Amino acid sequence: MTDAAASDRTRAHSTYRSGLIFGGLSYALWGALPLYFLLLAPSGAFEIVAWRVLFSLVFCALIITVTRTWTVLGRALRQRRLVWTMGLAGVFIFINWQTYVIAATTGHVVEAALGYFINPIVTVLLGVFVLRENMRRLQWVAIVISCVAVVVLAVGYGSVPWISLILAFSFGLYGLIKKRVGPSVDAVTGLTLETAWLAPVAVVQLVVVSGLSGITFGTVSPWHTASLLAAGIITAVPLLLFAAAARRLPLTVLGLIQFVAPVFQFLVGVFILNEAMPFERWVGFGLVWVALIVLMADMVASGRSPRRSIREVA
Repeated sequence: MTDAAASDRTRAHSTYRSGLIFGGLSYALWGALPLYFLLLAPSGAFEIVAWRVLFSLVFCALIITVTRTWTVLGRALRQRRLVWTMGLAGVFIFINWQTYVIAATTGHVVEAALGYFINPIVTVLLGVFVLRENMRRLQWVAIVISCVAVVVLAVGYGSVPWISLILAFSFGLYGLIKKRVGPSVDAVTGLTLETAWLAPVAVVQLVVVSGLSGITFGTVSPWHTASLLAAGIITAVPLLLFAAAARRLPLTVLGLIQFVAPVFQFLVGVFILNEAMPFERWVGFGLVWVALIVLMADMVASGRSPRRSIREVA
């Protein structure tokens, strides 16, 4: 092996590992979000999401100012196709945010977790059929087990889990868009464009909320106000980590590590919020853990020689 080839291989392995770290951190933070949203009471879901959008945009502007990358944003704004694509990504993430916050604030955290158990399947299938990415045998085994788990969990829920399906497909499509534009835009610029598109929607949403029930921002307590202000950071950081992971990992791998978030959400919903957990859900949860064990075994085995996955991100 030549020095150049060895250097490329080392760089590819480093990129792969950093992608796994970024992805794992983003999903762990998303898993703990229900607790944060509950702390924002009495704010309703629509007000929370509106502030998430606006304060995320402010946070991104601060990052761009500190890093002096306004010229990077300016170049991105001159790429009409990129701007429209990020607008589409913004639509999917807005649907995801709104659905998730509604679920978290109305006692449906377990159903939201089910959505993120389904989401890796949607993401992986998009990677296989849209991006033509390859999967190893153990990864297919894990996906089959996950599909069985999702069916068991859906049966245990007792009806069509609309919240789960909306969350799964909205974030799956968002991830696909982020993967496709990954080489063209960095994480901060991408999130800035997305939230800039959504800012007018957020303003309209706040006006409607103000007319119907009143805005809670600044009227409850200093702690509540500070918590709402932090929505920008708490929203942006996991998304920035996710975008960084999407640029470094094949979509199939990105989809598989998404199990971190629903595991956290399930634990929060069951053991902290005491949501209902019938026998069927426990069976489904056990199957998910089996799938995770298979995936971890595959990660350990492939970590020595990631083969095609490594070459794709080099």
